[in-house]
Amino acid sequence: MPDPSESQSLPSTLRQIALNFRLTGWISFWSQLVLAVVSSVVLLLFAVFSSNSTNNASNPGTGLGIFFALCGLAVLGGSIYWAFRYTRIAKQLQSLNANTRPRKTDTIQVLRLGLLVNLGGMLLTLFGAYAIVGTLAAKSISQPQTIALSDTSRLISSLDMFAVQANINTIFGHFVGIIATLWLIDRVNRT
Repeated sequence: MPDPSESQSLPSTLRQIALNFRLTGWISFWSQLVLAVVSSVVLLLFAVFSSNSTNNASNPGTGLGIFFALCGLAVLGGSIYWAFRYTRIAKQLQSLNANTRPRKTDTIQVLRLGLLVNLGGMLLTLFGAYAIVGTLAAKSISQPQTIALSDTSRLISSLDMFAVQANINTIFGHFVGIIATLWLIDRVNRT
């Protein structure tokens, strides 16, 4: 944290932008990290329990959906790094040496790249969600009114809902990253 006398010599708009980067970066970092950990745990539970179950053996859409969910989760990891990077930019913006501060165009470029990371991750996760929900919809449509207890492969299980929950958490993590980045772009462009 800079010395109060040093921060007084920085222009007030620069101090405000640095504060916005620091707060938004940390809020985005921690919220995305929590959502990524929850999604990872839920997908891990799904993987462990579905390997012991024959219920998902006849669902090729679930496998593709889980693949896209894992891809979206990996990109969320990159977004978490990007949110942490915003906090480092805040420190650079507080520097008294104008040569070490990032230029406005460089900062906007970093923000745009962060936005693209989150949009790409959200797209991958939405593909996964469509595949999983499509599989569940097909299962629900194919269920007869009376089901023989011996044929449980056509039932929607609570295990199937784990995959949906993990996707929703990952989508929300990307949404948080998008909102944070758009907020920062707005703050930078106002100067």
